[in-house]
Amino acid sequence: MLEFLQKGGPLMGVLLVCSVVAVAIFLERAFYLHRATIRVGELLRGLANLVALGHLEEALRECATTPGPAARVIRAVLTKPDLPRAELRDIAQDAGQLEVPRLERNLGLLLAIIYLAPLVGLLGTVLGLIDVFTAIGAEGGYATATQIGAGIYQSLLTTATGLAICIPALLGYQFLSGRVNSLMHDMERAGIEVINLLMDLRRSGRPDGPAPTEL
Repeated sequence: MLEFLQKGGPLMGVLLVCSVVAVAIFLERAFYLHRATIRVGELLRGLANLVALGHLEEALRECATTPGPAARVIRAVLTKPDLPRAELRDIAQDAGQLEVPRLERNLGLLLAIIYLAPLVGLLGTVLGLIDVFTAIGAEGGYATATQIGAGIYQSLLTTATGLAICIPALLGYQFLSGRVNSLMHDMERAGIEVINLLMDLRRSGRPDGPAPTEL
């Protein structure tokens, strides 16, 4: 491995750092998004029973003990149950927007590595070819095919390494982006459904529910 890095030139060190950072970001984000994923349908079914009975405090406690951005969006709405629908919708949207940076954290850096690694590899190849032809010129323009092939082989190592980093990093980025989009959909669904539950509670006119408000 060390010999491989030495043959590729100084830019191999940059590519090595890119690969380590990309792996670290993927593992950290995959773990975070896995913990943030919950069964939103099951949570909403449980909350529907509590809200229908007017037990909003118990519903809030249920959200507080449930991890994930969807639960936090629901909790933000349930803390203001007597507001009009339009204002509840704004609260749900604002709470969702606050969650987006947490979900997308470091994905921009991973995307930068995807773009950067092949370019660094190409730069290493160009610099390597310059060294090869400079050496040939210094020897009066005479070089064996073996010498030229060895020089080109070494110069192409950086391009191959850059692509080897870029391809799996791109697949990892697409996987993480899919998980983020799924969680954002869950947040939107949770916000809409909990607002509908509160509206149903108002229409039911339960004495232990929130006071009716002009919609």
